[in-house]
Amino acid sequence: MNKNVYFTTLGCSKNDVDTDIMRSMLENKKYNSVYSPEEADIIVVNTCGFIEAAKKESIDEILEMALYKENGARLLVSGCLAQRYPDELLEEIPEIDGILGTGEIRNIEEYIDMIESGKRPKATGNINSDYEDVVYKSEVFATEYVKIGEGCNNNCSYCIIPSLRGKNRSRSIESIKKEVEYLVENGAREIILIAQNTTDYGIDNYGEYSLARLLDELEKIEDLKWIRVLYLYPDNFGEKLINSFKNNKKLLPYVDIPLQHVSDNVLKNMIRHTDSEHIKNLIFRLREEIPEIIIRTTFIVGFPGESQEDFNELLDFIKTARFDKLGVFTYSREEGTPASKMDNQIDDKTKNSRYDAIMSSQESISEENLEKFIGKDLDIIVEEIYDEYLVGRSYADSPEIDGVTYINDYPVDVKLGDFLRVKIIDTFEYDMIGDII
Repeated sequence: MNKNVYFTTLGCSKNDVDTDIMRSMLENKKYNSVYSPEEADIIVVNTCGFIEAAKKESIDEILEMALYKENGARLLVSGCLAQRYPDELLEEIPEIDGILGTGEIRNIEEYIDMIESGKRPKATGNINSDYEDVVYKSEVFATEYVKIGEGCNNNCSYCIIPSLRGKNRSRSIESIKKEVEYLVENGAREIILIAQNTTDYGIDNYGEYSLARLLDELEKIEDLKWIRVLYLYPDNFGEKLINSFKNNKKLLPYVDIPLQHVSDNVLKNMIRHTDSEHIKNLIFRLREEIPEIIIRTTFIVGFPGESQEDFNELLDFIKTARFDKLGVFTYSREEGTPASKMDNQIDDKTKNSRYDAIMSSQESISEENLEKFIGKDLDIIVEEIYDEYLVGRSYADSPEIDGVTYINDYPVDVKLGDFLRVKIIDTFEYDMIGDII
């Protein structure tokens, strides 16, 4: 009799893809995927361990899922937290039946078999394993994420990711295209390309930064409507890639560029491979050559040694650059990183004050930027259907992290994943309202 496996996933979209990989590894085997922990014989918690808040959320989820052991379920913990603290998790949470690190997820069937036989396995090696998986999902949605690489070579001083995910390993163009073709054939209309650092794609395989080349290949897929790219680090955002955003007809003019700071002093201490001048020139160039472009970014405040002058420079830059979408994190002191050992750590009160100052400034910027869409006609992908209205997204909004568009009157034959031409008539703080043309 087949066993039922339930997955719960925390953290970013890259973890969602890892869950898809694990689920696909078990399909058509002796394990079935279920979507309720009450039905599960095995529960897999795919964790995040990037910053303190994410670690706490993952621990809370593990403890909640452990309650289902009363029903006889086994508990397997995977993902970044499992990779980072395998021994501590096994020692402090005896309900855990096994640990599966980030480099071992393709072997999930083997480790579930071990748990079922009464063993308590711990697998955290192999973080630099080859990454060529094509995920053949049984349930394909209109919007799908495709991971084009794994790991990162940046080694920023605040970041633990390279020790959890390994060095940068790019998938081949052929492998990625094969997966996208499969997803599109089965109903996907928007493909979102992700990696730890998408601008580094291909440097290991092809000896040059090859994201633009990959995008050219994906543009050829006939029924693919939208391509969106996330996590574009600024240092290798070169001429070919800018031209792709200008000329590729399926590539959305939406860039997600995690800048983290603009003060050269802070960027140097962060070991970011860029500087203030390069960042400002890149933003100016994108806006000049692609007027309709949407720029999303993230910043860190309260990094060790960030002076008031450094912060003021960042705040002034944000007010001048007027980013369409912006997120801010307070610095999280993570053991095992160079930044955790730096002098001049910033107190929480100062961090929170700087966070509030940026978010307060950005709120009005976001509202004013959004109002520019009023009166414009946009393609909207339908994501939710209710009796009185639809919920969808334009090119300007990435799922889960950005806003949505509400549409009141709509045809009865609309389906999830349909594209509608909509005139924007009003905006909220982060969302828009439109009428079908």
